[in-house]
Amino acid sequence: MGLRERILADTKEAMKARDTARLSTLRLISAAIKDREIAARGEVEGGDEAGLTDADLTAILSKMVKQRQESAKAYEEGGRLELAERELDEIKVIQPYLPRQLNEDETRAAIDKAIAELGAGSIRDMGRVMAELRARHAGQMDFGAVGPMVKDRLMK
Repeated sequence: MGLRERILADTKEAMKARDTARLSTLRLISAAIKDREIAARGEVEGGDEAGLTDADLTAILSKMVKQRQESAKAYEEGGRLELAERELDEIKVIQPYLPRQLNEDETRAAIDKAIAELGAGSIRDMGRVMAELRARHAGQMDFGAVGPMVKDRLMK
């Protein structure tokens, strides 16, 4: 079962269970996917149907999690704890559809492996290393945190 089918099945399940919070978040996910499909249709010549891959869906979900993390932080700083809690609850609904995140040791090992395989030796190779990591570990790493780690490793 693909990611899209899992989301659809879980949406139906949430409707039957009358789980309004989960249902609301799943509908937000479906709307984001539909928006991306419509945008992709406009990019294809002739307006043909452009299907989204699971990698595309993972990117959409990752972006949604990141947006909610930023919103929750802003709400907490503003003293709006109930809104921050709602954002964190939405993250909990979205996360199961994303690949498992690599822990710090696994991330370091992946960085070392990519550097060794590419023969990267200086900071000029950072773009190649980051591209390789994105290709291999899309959705499994926070690339905002990985960038400084790669830079640090290449400067040694």
